Amino acid sequence: MTDPTSERSSAQPSAGAAGENPSFTKLAMRNMVRKGKLSLFHFGLTALGFVGFIVLVAYLGRPQVPGS
Repeated sequence: MTDPTSERSSAQPSAGAAGENPSFTKLAMRNMVRKGKLSLFHFGLTALGFVGFIVLVAYLGRPQVPGS
């Protein structure tokens, strides 16, 4: 008979030294490093869009001062 623990450990690839599954953060960071400039470009577009949205909301919500 075969040992079930050895089958399970050989079926799942080990990510770290301890053989644990990598966290979502580690996978995201690895993906970001692999993609390189494209990730930075998308981050820049997102930041620019967010700042633009905040400025638009501030402009549309400005107070109306009488007599100006």
